[in-house]
Amino acid sequence: MQDGKYIVIKKKAEAPQKVISGIVTDEKGAPLPGVSIVVKSTRAGTITNEKGVFSLDAHSDSDTLVVSYIGYRTQEVAVKGRSQLNIQLALSDNSLADVVVIGYGSQRKGDLTSSVATVKSENFVKGNVLDAGQLLQGKVAGLSISSPSGDPTSGSQILLRGNTTLLGANADPLVLIDGIPGDLKTVAPEDIESMDVLKDGSAAAIYGTRGTNGVIIITTRRASGTFSNAVDYSGYVSTQTIARKPEMLTAADYRKQIADGTRDASWDLGSNTDWLKEMTQTPITHVHNLTFRGGNSKTNYLANVNYRSLEGIFKKSDNRTFTGRVDINHSMLDDKLRINLGILNSHNKYTTTGDGLSFNGYTYRQALIRNPTSPVYDSAGNWFEQTGLFNYENPLSRLFESDGLNTRQNSRMNGTITLLPVNGLKLSALFSYSRYNEERGYSESKKHISNLRDGRNGYASVGTEQAIDRLMELTAQYNVNAGKHRITVLGGYSYQEREYREAWMQNWDFPTDRFTYNNIGIGQALKEGLAPEFSTKTETNLIGFFGRATYSYDDRYLLLASLRHEAASQLYGTKQPWGNFPAISAGWRISNEAFMKKQTLFDDLKLRVGYGVTGTQPTDLFLGVTILSYGSYVYSNGVWIQTLGPSQNPNADLRWEEKHETNAGLDFSMRGGRISGSVDYYIRRINGLLYDYQVPSPPNLYSSTRANVGKMENKGLEVIVNFIPVKTDDFEWSSSVNFSTNSNKLVSLSNNIYKTTNNYFTTGSTGEPIQTFTNIVRIGDKIGDFYGFKVLDISADGKWIYEGRDGKPVSYDDYQHAFEDKRVLGNGLPKYYAGWNNNLRYKQFDLAVTMRGAFKYQILNYQRMYLENTGLQQYNRLKSAYDKVFGKAVLSKDMPLEFNSYYVENGDFWKVDNITLGYTFKNIRNRYIHGARVYASTLNTFVITGYKGIDPEVNRVGLAPGNDDRDKYPSARTFTIGVNMNF
Repeated sequence: MQDGKYIVIKKKAEAPQKVISGIVTDEKGAPLPGVSIVVKSTRAGTITNEKGVFSLDAHSDSDTLVVSYIGYRTQEVAVKGRSQLNIQLALSDNSLADVVVIGYGSQRKGDLTSSVATVKSENFVKGNVLDAGQLLQGKVAGLSISSPSGDPTSGSQILLRGNTTLLGANADPLVLIDGIPGDLKTVAPEDIESMDVLKDGSAAAIYGTRGTNGVIIITTRRASGTFSNAVDYSGYVSTQTIARKPEMLTAADYRKQIADGTRDASWDLGSNTDWLKEMTQTPITHVHNLTFRGGNSKTNYLANVNYRSLEGIFKKSDNRTFTGRVDINHSMLDDKLRINLGILNSHNKYTTTGDGLSFNGYTYRQALIRNPTSPVYDSAGNWFEQTGLFNYENPLSRLFESDGLNTRQNSRMNGTITLLPVNGLKLSALFSYSRYNEERGYSESKKHISNLRDGRNGYASVGTEQAIDRLMELTAQYNVNAGKHRITVLGGYSYQEREYREAWMQNWDFPTDRFTYNNIGIGQALKEGLAPEFSTKTETNLIGFFGRATYSYDDRYLLLASLRHEAASQLYGTKQPWGNFPAISAGWRISNEAFMKKQTLFDDLKLRVGYGVTGTQPTDLFLGVTILSYGSYVYSNGVWIQTLGPSQNPNADLRWEEKHETNAGLDFSMRGGRISGSVDYYIRRINGLLYDYQVPSPPNLYSSTRANVGKMENKGLEVIVNFIPVKTDDFEWSSSVNFSTNSNKLVSLSNNIYKTTNNYFTTGSTGEPIQTFTNIVRIGDKIGDFYGFKVLDISADGKWIYEGRDGKPVSYDDYQHAFEDKRVLGNGLPKYYAGWNNNLRYKQFDLAVTMRGAFKYQILNYQRMYLENTGLQQYNRLKSAYDKVFGKAVLSKDMPLEFNSYYVENGDFWKVDNITLGYTFKNIRNRYIHGARVYASTLNTFVITGYKGIDPEVNRVGLAPGNDDRDKYPSARTFTIGVNMNF
C-alpha cells in the first residue's frame, strides 16, 4: 500500500505443463525398465516400461527430472524446453544395486532376500573355455567348478553346496538359458551376457524338483532397444600342452637297469620310443563368433553365429561345433503386446577312438606302460604287438586301426508372448520345442589288437539317440507401488515333457575293412546270434503350479514367499505323486533405518534369512508298481523260451527326496561401493533319501525294495568381498576374494520298516587288477572317506609295515589283509575353497588374473598305485618307483599291486588359473571399425601343490570323490591370442 492506495503487482504467468516423454538406456544402449523419473520441483513421478519408455507432465522450460535406478548413478536432467528426452545412465560402483535374474523374473539386488550370485560377461574367465561353466570358475563362493579332463569333448564338473543324494541322480544344478532348460554347452560361451546362480533353497524352490541342486540362469545377448545396425566379431587361436607329464622310465633307463642286473636283457627290444610323444600333437584350436543386431524400438533382432574347432593334445582327439541363434522382438498395440521369437541350432561332431567314447583313455594307459625299447612297427611294416602279454597293446595301433565319428544335432525353437492389458499387470506365455539327435559309428580293422588277440576279424558298432523336450509356461504378474509399499504377485503353470529313444547294434567277423561301420550288416556275428542289439524308449513329464509374492515396505523390510505344487511321472502308481515345495525369506535393510542415517561407514547393509524346500524325483520309472522283466532262456519241448519274472517290488509309499535348506546372510557396501560383499551360512537337511533295501522273498516278489528312508546333512559358510583399491581416470584396480566351507554327512539310513544289514556301504573301484572298493559311506560319517590298508612304515627289505587292528605295527608277512584291517585314510572332498580375482586397467591396457584353491582333502593317486610297483617287468613304470619309501628302502619287487595309504596324498592346491592381458584401441577414426581389442590369455597357468599327480583337480561328484583315474585324459595348459572388433 502506498499513499493509502494498494499497488497490484502482477506475477509473470508460469508456462503450462506439457507431456515430456523419452527413453532411458544403459551404457550399451539397451532400454532399462522400472527406472524412476521424478519431477524435482513437484515430486510427481513415473517409471519406465519394459521398453525403457516414460512420459509425465512437467514444465518444459524450468523443470529438472531426477532419474534413478538401482545399479546406476542418479542423474538430474534439465528439460530445457524439450518434449523428447533420451537419457543414458552410467553404472554405479555399488554391487548391492545391481539387477539380478531370479526365477520367472528379475529383482533389484537390494531387494533380494535369498542367496543369489551374479557374474557379468566382463568378469568371465577369458580364453579357450570348454563350456559356459568355466566362465564362472573361482567367481562364486560355494560353487565348485573344475575341469578334471583335458578332453576337448569334456565339460565342467559342478558341485554347489555339496552332494545331496545317494543313488547317482544328477548332481548338476538346473541350467536355464533365457528361461528354457538346457546345459552348459547349449549356447556358445561367447554369446552369454550374464550368469546368475540361485544358491539357496528359498531362491530355488520356485523351480521345485528341478532346483534341488541350485539353479544357474544364463542370459544370452538379446535383441532390445533402438539400434543402428551393428556387427561384433570375436575370435581367438589357442594351443595346449600337458600341464604336468608323468615321468616314465626311458629306453636309456631300461638299458641301465639291464647293465645293473635289475632287469632281464630280453626286455631290450632295440628301439628308443617315447610312446606318449608318439600319440601327442601340437593342437591348434580356433573359435569365431559373429553377432549381427539392428532394428528399432518396435522391431529388433540379434543373430549370432559361432564356430568352435577344438583339437586335443592327443592325436584323433577333437571337437567341432557350429551354433547359430536368432532372437527377434516385436511390439504392437502401443507396446501392450510383445512377441519374442528365438531359434537356436547347433551341429557338433568329434572323432571317436572307442565304442561310445570320444578319446579312449585305455589307449593313454597303454602309452604309459609300453616298453620304451619296443618299436612302433615290426620288420614287415605291421604294428609291433606282443599279444602274449596280458592287457598290453600298441597304443598307436589302437588309434589308427580304429575309425569313429559322433555327430550331434541340437535345435530349439521358442517363443514368448507378453500382454500388458492394464498398468502393473503382465501376462506371459512361453513355449519351447527342443530336439537332440545323435548318430554314432565306430569300427576296428582286422589289424586292431582286439582282432589280432581276440579273433573278432573286424568289429563295428552303430547307434542313434533322440531326445525331444517340450515346455510350456504360463505366468501372470502384478506389481503395485503405493507410497512406501511395493508388492509383486506372480502365479504360473508349467508343463514339461521329455521323450527319449536310443538304439544300437554291434557286429564282427567282416569280409573286408573297406566299409568300416557303414555296412554293418555284412558281419557274421549278428547273423549267428552272437552280437547284441538294443533299443529303448522312455517318456516322462513334469507338471507344476507355482506362485510367489514379494513385499517391500519403505525399502527397509523385505519379504518373499513362494510355493510350487508339482508332480512327476516317475512317481506314477504311488500315493503321493504330487509334492509341495514352499519357501519363505525376509530381509532387513538396516542401512535405511533412521538410526543409521548419520553413520558414514556403510552405504548399504542388509540382513536376510530364508528357508526353502526342493525335491528330487527318482531317476528310474514306475518305481511305485511291480515290474516284470524278460530274463534268461529255458529249453522246453525242443524250443528255447525266454522267461518273464518280477524285477521290482511295488512301493506305493515312494515319494520325493526333500531338501530343506535354511540360509542366513548379510550383504554390505562401504565407501561408496568401493568395498562390498556378502556372508552366508547354510544348513541343508535332505530327508527321504532313496536307497535299495534287502527284503525277504517271499513274501516279496523281488529281493530288494527302493524306499525313502535316509537322511543327509550339508552345512557351510560362504564369504565374498569385493574391493576397488584404486580408481582414477588412468588406472583402476578391482579385486574380489571368496571363501567357502562345506561339510557333508550321512545322518541315517534305516527306519522301523527298512533297515540296512550294516551301518555302512562301500563304493568306488580301483579297476583291474587290484579290484577293490576305494571309499566307504558310513552312517554318521562324512561322504567321501577313503577306506583301505594303513601303511606305517617299510622294512629294510622293502616290504610294507601296516597298522594292525590294535593300532600296533604289523609286518607284511603277518598282516591278514581282511576288511576288518582297513581304516579311513582321508577324504576326497575339500573342506575349504577359496578364490582371488583381480582386474586392472591402465589407460588402454587391461590385465585380469583369476586364482583359486581347495584345501584339506586327499586324492588317491592311481598312477602311482599302479606304476610305482617294481615287480611287474612287462609294464613300464614311473621313475619314482625307485625312490626310497619313507626315505628307507625301495619297494620290494615281491610286493603285489595294492591300494593302501601310501598312495593317498594331500590334494591341497592354489592355482593361477587364468591370466589375460589386453589392449583396447580407442578413438578409432574409421567409418567401418568402431572399436577393437586384442589380448593374450593362459588357462590352467600354473599350480602350487604337493600332489605328485598330473593335476590335483580330480573328480568331486558322487560318493567316491578324490579318485584320480589312471585313464583320465590329462589336463592341459592353454595359450590363447584373440581379438574383438565392433563394426
